[in-house]
Amino acid sequence: MIKVHSLTKIYSNGKGIREVNFNVKEGEVFGFLGPNGAGKTTTLRHLMGFVNPSSGKATINGLDCRRDAAQIQQKLGYVPGEIAFYDNMTGNQFLKFIDELRGRHDNERRNQLITRFELEPGRIIRKMSKGMKQKVGLIAAFMHDPAVILLDEPTSGLDPLMQKRFIELILEERDRGKTILMSSHLFDEVDHTCERVGIIREGEIVAVENINALKGKLPKSFIVTFGQIGDMKVMQNSGLVYKETGPMRVEININEDYDNMLRTLSQCHVIHMDSPPQTLEQIFMGFYGKEGNK
Repeated sequence: MIKVHSLTKIYSNGKGIREVNFNVKEGEVFGFLGPNGAGKTTTLRHLMGFVNPSSGKATINGLDCRRDAAQIQQKLGYVPGEIAFYDNMTGNQFLKFIDELRGRHDNERRNQLITRFELEPGRIIRKMSKGMKQKVGLIAAFMHDPAVILLDEPTSGLDPLMQKRFIELILEERDRGKTILMSSHLFDEVDHTCERVGIIREGEIVAVENINALKGKLPKSFIVTFGQIGDMKVMQNSGLVYKETGPMRVEININEDYDNMLRTLSQCHVIHMDSPPQTLEQIFMGFYGKEGNK
Protein backbone atom coordinates (compact mmCIF):
# COMPACT_ATOMS: atom_id res chain seq x y z
CA MET A 1 0.00 0.00 0.00
CA ILE A 2 2.86 2.41 0.85
CA LYS A 3 6.14 2.21 -1.05
CA VAL A 4 9.17 4.38 -0.39
CA HIS A 5 11.93 3.84 -2.95
CA SER A 6 15.38 5.43 -2.64
CA LEU A 7 13.74 8.57 -1.27
CA THR A 8 16.29 11.34 -0.85
CA LYS A 9 15.92 14.96 0.21
CA ILE A 10 19.02 16.98 0.98
CA TYR A 11 18.57 20.49 2.38
CA SER A 12 21.03 23.36 2.02
CA ASN A 13 22.54 22.61 5.43
CA GLY A 14 23.38 19.06 4.30
CA LYS A 15 20.73 17.44 6.48
CA GLY A 16 17.78 15.44 5.23
CA ILE A 17 17.11 11.83 4.25
CA ARG A 18 19.19 9.56 2.01
CA GLU A 19 18.13 6.49 0.04
CA VAL A 20 15.21 5.68 2.34
CA ASN A 21 13.53 2.40 1.37
CA PHE A 22 10.62 0.58 3.01
CA ASN A 23 7.15 -0.78 2.17
CA VAL A 24 3.99 -0.99 4.25
CA LYS A 25 1.55 -3.74 3.38
CA GLU A 26 -2.19 -3.20 3.17
CA GLY A 27 -3.73 -3.76 6.59
CA GLU A 28 -0.39 -3.39 8.40
CA VAL A 29 0.57 -1.08 11.26
CA PHE A 30 4.19 -0.10 10.62
CA GLY A 31 6.28 1.66 13.25
CA PHE A 32 8.80 4.31 12.23
CA LEU A 33 11.32 4.91 14.99
CA GLY A 34 13.99 7.53 15.45
CA PRO A 35 14.95 10.49 17.63
CA ASN A 36 14.11 14.08 16.82
CA GLY A 37 15.95 15.17 13.68
CA ALA A 38 16.47 11.64 12.35
CA GLY A 39 14.22 12.17 9.30
CA LYS A 40 10.86 10.77 10.37
CA THR A 41 8.85 13.94 9.74
CA THR A 42 10.67 14.66 6.46
CA THR A 43 9.70 11.19 5.23
CA LEU A 44 6.06 11.66 6.23
CA ARG A 45 5.92 15.06 4.56
CA HIS A 46 6.99 13.40 1.32
CA LEU A 47 4.22 10.83 1.71
CA MET A 48 1.77 13.71 2.12
CA GLY A 49 3.07 15.30 -1.09
CA PHE A 50 4.17 18.49 0.67
CA VAL A 51 7.73 18.55 -0.74
CA ASN A 52 9.63 17.45 -3.84
CA PRO A 53 12.31 14.80 -3.28
CA SER A 54 15.85 15.38 -4.51
CA SER A 55 15.61 11.86 -5.94
CA GLY A 56 13.62 8.67 -5.48
CA LYS A 57 9.88 8.48 -5.02
CA ALA A 58 7.03 7.48 -2.71
CA THR A 59 3.68 5.99 -3.68
CA ILE A 60 0.45 5.17 -1.86
CA ASN A 61 -1.84 2.58 -3.46
CA GLY A 62 0.14 2.96 -6.69
CA LEU A 63 -0.29 6.73 -6.86
CA ASP A 64 2.67 9.10 -6.82
CA CYS A 65 2.66 10.98 -3.52
CA ARG A 66 3.71 14.30 -5.08
CA ARG A 67 1.92 14.23 -8.43
CA ASP A 68 -1.31 12.59 -7.19
CA ALA A 69 -1.43 14.15 -3.72
CA ALA A 70 -4.97 15.51 -4.04
CA GLN A 71 -6.36 12.12 -5.06
CA ILE A 72 -4.44 10.30 -2.33
CA GLN A 73 -5.58 12.66 0.41
CA GLN A 74 -9.25 11.88 -0.23
CA LYS A 75 -8.70 8.53 1.53
CA LEU A 76 -5.87 9.54 3.82
CA GLY A 77 -5.77 10.51 7.50
CA TYR A 78 -2.84 12.53 8.84
CA VAL A 79 -1.69 13.74 12.24
CA PRO A 80 1.32 16.06 11.84
CA GLY A 81 3.97 16.47 14.50
CA GLU A 82 2.88 20.08 14.98
CA ILE A 83 -0.82 20.56 14.35
CA ALA A 84 -2.04 23.91 13.03
CA PHE A 85 -5.58 25.02 13.87
CA TYR A 86 -7.85 28.00 13.38
CA ASP A 87 -7.47 28.99 17.01
CA ASN A 88 -10.62 31.12 17.21
CA MET A 89 -12.84 28.18 16.28
CA THR A 90 -14.28 25.76 18.78
CA GLY A 91 -13.38 22.09 18.47
CA ASN A 92 -16.81 21.40 16.98
CA GLN A 93 -16.50 24.21 14.45
CA PHE A 94 -13.07 23.05 13.33
CA LEU A 95 -14.09 19.41 12.93
CA LYS A 96 -17.24 20.38 11.04
CA PHE A 97 -15.14 22.66 8.81
CA ILE A 98 -12.76 19.78 7.98
CA ASP A 99 -15.69 17.47 7.23
CA GLU A 100 -17.18 20.07 4.87
CA LEU A 101 -13.86 20.40 3.05
CA ARG A 102 -13.99 16.66 2.47
CA GLY A 103 -17.60 16.85 1.30
CA ARG A 104 -18.85 14.79 4.21
CA HIS A 105 -22.13 15.33 6.05
CA ASP A 106 -22.32 12.20 8.25
CA ASN A 107 -21.12 13.10 11.73
CA GLU A 108 -21.79 9.75 13.45
CA ARG A 109 -18.16 8.60 13.48
CA ARG A 110 -16.99 12.05 14.50
CA ASN A 111 -19.31 11.97 17.51
CA GLN A 112 -18.11 8.48 18.44
CA LEU A 113 -14.50 9.66 18.47
CA ILE A 114 -15.39 12.78 20.49
CA THR A 115 -16.93 10.51 23.13
CA ARG A 116 -14.06 8.05 23.02
CA PHE A 117 -11.38 10.69 23.60
CA GLU A 118 -13.51 12.76 25.99
CA LEU A 119 -13.05 15.90 23.91
CA GLU A 120 -14.74 19.06 25.15
CA PRO A 121 -15.80 20.17 21.65
CA GLY A 122 -17.44 23.45 22.63
CA ARG A 123 -14.18 24.98 23.90
CA ILE A 124 -12.26 27.56 21.89
CA ILE A 125 -9.16 25.84 20.49
CA ARG A 126 -6.71 28.52 21.63
CA LYS A 127 -7.83 27.91 25.22
CA MET A 128 -7.34 24.15 25.01
CA SER A 129 -4.44 22.31 26.60
CA LYS A 130 -1.87 20.58 24.38
CA GLY A 131 -3.50 17.23 25.11
CA MET A 132 -6.96 18.51 24.20
CA LYS A 133 -5.63 19.96 20.93
CA GLN A 134 -4.02 16.61 20.17
CA LYS A 135 -7.41 14.96 20.58
CA VAL A 136 -8.87 17.36 18.00
CA GLY A 137 -6.09 16.40 15.60
CA LEU A 138 -6.64 12.69 16.10
CA ILE A 139 -10.39 12.96 15.61
CA ALA A 140 -9.86 14.99 12.42
CA ALA A 141 -7.53 12.29 11.09
CA PHE A 142 -9.83 9.33 11.79
CA MET A 143 -13.36 10.70 11.45
CA HIS A 144 -13.69 10.22 7.68
CA ASP A 145 -12.74 6.52 8.01
CA PRO A 146 -9.63 6.72 5.79
CA ALA A 147 -7.99 3.64 4.28
CA VAL A 148 -4.46 4.91 4.99
CA ILE A 149 -3.39 6.82 8.11
CA LEU A 150 -0.06 8.62 8.67
CA LEU A 151 0.72 9.51 12.27
CA ASP A 152 3.63 11.68 13.41
CA GLU A 153 4.09 11.39 17.20
CA PRO A 154 0.31 10.89 17.59
CA THR A 155 0.09 10.65 21.39
CA SER A 156 2.10 13.78 22.16
CA GLY A 157 0.46 15.50 25.14
CA LEU A 158 -2.03 12.72 25.87
CA ASP A 159 -2.36 11.36 29.38
CA PRO A 160 -1.89 7.58 30.00
CA LEU A 161 -5.62 6.84 29.80
CA MET A 162 -5.95 8.55 26.42
CA GLN A 163 -2.78 6.83 25.20
CA LYS A 164 -4.40 3.50 26.08
CA ARG A 165 -7.56 4.44 24.18
CA PHE A 166 -5.45 5.48 21.21
CA ILE A 167 -3.71 2.09 21.17
CA GLU A 168 -7.11 0.37 21.33
CA LEU A 169 -8.28 2.47 18.35
CA ILE A 170 -5.17 1.56 16.32
CA LEU A 171 -5.70 -2.15 16.96
CA GLU A 172 -9.36 -1.86 15.94
CA GLU A 173 -8.43 -0.03 12.73
CA ARG A 174 -5.81 -2.66 11.93
CA ASP A 175 -8.43 -5.39 12.34
CA ARG A 176 -10.64 -3.45 9.91
CA GLY A 177 -7.87 -3.62 7.30
CA LYS A 178 -6.53 -0.07 7.57
CA THR A 179 -2.92 0.68 6.66
CA ILE A 180 -1.15 2.75 9.31
CA LEU A 181 2.33 4.26 9.38
CA MET A 182 3.15 5.55 12.84
CA SER A 183 6.22 7.63 13.56
CA SER A 184 7.06 7.63 17.24
CA HIS A 185 9.75 7.68 19.89
CA LEU A 186 7.44 5.96 22.41
CA PHE A 187 8.50 2.33 22.29
CA ASP A 188 5.56 1.07 24.31
CA GLU A 189 2.87 2.16 21.85
CA VAL A 190 4.84 0.82 18.88
CA ASP A 191 5.51 -2.47 20.66
CA HIS A 192 1.76 -2.86 21.36
CA THR A 193 0.51 -2.01 17.88
CA CYS A 194 3.12 -2.85 15.21
CA GLU A 195 4.44 -6.09 13.76
CA ARG A 196 7.29 -4.44 11.85
CA VAL A 197 9.36 -1.34 12.42
CA GLY A 198 11.77 0.79 10.46
CA ILE A 199 14.55 2.47 12.42
CA ILE A 200 16.02 5.66 10.96
CA ARG A 201 19.25 7.30 12.08
CA GLU A 202 20.70 10.54 10.72
CA GLY A 203 18.48 10.33 7.63
CA GLU A 204 19.31 6.72 6.79
CA ILE A 205 17.35 3.51 7.42
CA VAL A 206 19.40 1.20 9.63
CA ALA A 207 16.84 -1.60 10.01
CA VAL A 208 13.44 -2.72 8.72
CA GLU A 209 12.42 -5.88 10.52
CA ASN A 210 9.77 -7.79 12.38
CA ILE A 211 9.70 -6.64 16.00
CA ASN A 212 10.02 -10.17 17.36
CA ALA A 213 12.99 -10.85 15.05
CA LEU A 214 14.70 -7.72 16.30
CA LYS A 215 14.08 -8.73 19.88
CA GLY A 216 15.52 -12.16 19.11
CA LYS A 217 18.85 -10.52 18.32
CA LEU A 218 19.06 -8.99 21.77
CA PRO A 219 20.85 -10.71 24.62
CA LYS A 220 18.47 -12.20 27.18
CA SER A 221 18.66 -10.69 30.63
CA PHE A 222 18.28 -12.66 33.89
CA ILE A 223 18.11 -11.02 37.32
CA VAL A 224 19.38 -13.48 39.94
CA THR A 225 19.43 -13.09 43.72
CA PHE A 226 21.79 -15.34 45.68
CA GLY A 227 21.53 -16.62 49.24
CA GLN A 228 25.20 -17.09 50.14
CA ILE A 229 28.33 -14.92 49.98
CA GLY A 230 30.24 -17.68 48.23
CA ASP A 231 27.82 -17.52 45.29
CA MET A 232 29.34 -14.22 44.19
CA LYS A 233 32.77 -15.88 44.01
CA VAL A 234 31.31 -18.57 41.78
CA MET A 235 29.98 -15.86 39.46
CA GLN A 236 33.37 -14.15 39.31
CA ASN A 237 34.98 -17.35 38.06
CA SER A 238 32.15 -18.28 35.64
CA GLY A 239 33.15 -16.33 32.54
CA LEU A 240 29.56 -15.07 32.27
CA VAL A 241 28.79 -11.47 31.29
CA TYR A 242 27.05 -9.89 34.28
CA LYS A 243 26.84 -6.84 36.48
CA GLU A 244 26.05 -6.47 40.16
CA THR A 245 22.73 -4.67 40.65
CA GLY A 246 22.48 -4.89 44.42
CA PRO A 247 23.58 -6.89 47.49
CA MET A 248 23.81 -10.53 46.40
CA ARG A 249 22.03 -9.71 43.14
CA VAL A 250 23.36 -9.78 39.56
CA GLU A 251 22.02 -9.21 36.05
CA ILE A 252 23.32 -11.83 33.63
CA ASN A 253 23.20 -11.16 29.87
CA ILE A 254 23.15 -14.23 27.63
CA ASN A 255 23.30 -14.64 23.85
CA GLU A 256 23.85 -18.39 23.43
CA ASP A 257 25.79 -19.49 26.52
CA TYR A 258 22.82 -20.98 28.38
CA ASP A 259 24.68 -24.19 29.32
CA ASN A 260 27.38 -22.24 31.15
CA MET A 261 24.79 -20.12 32.98
CA LEU A 262 22.84 -23.20 34.11
CA ARG A 263 26.01 -24.99 35.23
CA THR A 264 27.10 -21.90 37.17
CA LEU A 265 23.75 -21.35 38.85
CA SER A 266 23.52 -25.05 39.79
CA GLN A 267 26.56 -24.44 42.02
CA CYS A 268 24.83 -21.50 43.78
CA HIS A 269 22.01 -21.03 46.24
CA VAL A 270 19.52 -19.12 44.06
CA ILE A 271 16.64 -17.61 46.05
CA HIS A 272 15.04 -15.60 43.22
CA MET A 273 15.34 -15.34 39.45
CA ASP A 274 13.51 -13.17 36.94
CA SER A 275 13.81 -12.43 33.23
CA PRO A 276 12.34 -9.00 32.36
CA PRO A 277 10.65 -8.68 28.95
CA GLN A 278 12.70 -7.27 26.11
CA THR A 279 11.63 -3.89 24.82
CA LEU A 280 11.96 -1.83 21.67
CA GLU A 281 13.94 0.64 23.75
CA GLN A 282 16.73 -1.93 24.06
CA ILE A 283 16.66 -2.41 20.29
CA PHE A 284 16.67 1.31 19.69
CA MET A 285 19.61 1.90 22.02
CA GLY A 286 21.48 -0.82 20.18
CA PHE A 287 21.47 1.48 17.17
CA TYR A 288 21.82 4.78 19.01
CA GLY A 289 23.53 3.99 22.28
CA LYS A 290 27.12 4.31 21.07
CA GLU A 291 27.64 7.92 20.17
CA GLY A 292 29.30 8.40 16.82
CA ASN A 293 28.85 4.78 15.70
CA LYS A 294 26.28 3.55 13.20
